Amino acid sequence: MLIDTHCHLDAAEFDDDRLDEADAARAAGVRAIVIPAVAVGNFDRVRQLAHQVDGAYAFGIHPLFVEQSAPEDLATLRRLVEQSIDDPRLVAIGEIGLDHFVPDLDRDRQMAFYREQLKIARDHDLPVLLHVRRAQDPVLAQLRRFGVRQGIAHAFNGSRQQAGAYLGQGLALGFGGAMTFARALQIRRLAAELPDDAHVLETDAPDIAPAWQAKARNSPTQLPRIARVFADLRETTIDAVLRCTGDNAARVLPRLGALLRT
Repeated sequence: MLIDTHCHLDAAEFDDDRLDEADAARAAGVRAIVIPAVAVGNFDRVRQLAHQVDGAYAFGIHPLFVEQSAPEDLATLRRLVEQSIDDPRLVAIGEIGLDHFVPDLDRDRQMAFYREQLKIARDHDLPVLLHVRRAQDPVLAQLRRFGVRQGIAHAFNGSRQQAGAYLGQGLALGFGGAMTFARALQIRRLAAELPDDAHVLETDAPDIAPAWQAKARNSPTQLPRIARVFADLRETTIDAVLRCTGDNAARVLPRLGALLRT
């Protein structure tokens, strides 16, 4: 199965053709799209959209939106998760994490929001969709602290050792457009060398466009070609890639796996 495990289909960049893009992706072989939230203000939108496109969604407050969010938003997140827990399309808490790349962000505030959201994931036995930039080790430390053992380290760009730490914690690593650039030597090496159970595929659309899109808008329709690059790096067949990455997505997002079996 070809699954886009991380796609911001609700973003304004898709306002003119959102449902057309979802239909085109499905026609191209994308079985499901997972749509993560970034702030309380788009929770309802991602939920509604996931139902519209026969996909899945996650609720969470992105580290880049923490400074625009109030502490009360965490209570809103917990309440909405409790209210939505019987919805099979709610598959994770996300997009959450830490960003130590963007300058002048309040790291203490990021950490406070990250920890509280890990508690929500733990309390409701939900996986996490993680945003991690130059913060692999503190993200991992908190996963261990709160016992969260399923999910995806989205757009993974860490070391082999850090990759092993995520895998040991029961997570998979998200690979997408960045992997398609010849200069992305570390990402391409990890895509090629990590075990079969390590990877899931994603677009992060409309961001992180693949090499052939340059600076254009990314789209879930690009996932089949991204999968072919991944197959070439691993010197295997596209069928093997679809089987492994689909199985991995279903394993680390169990509610998505159950949804796809219905």
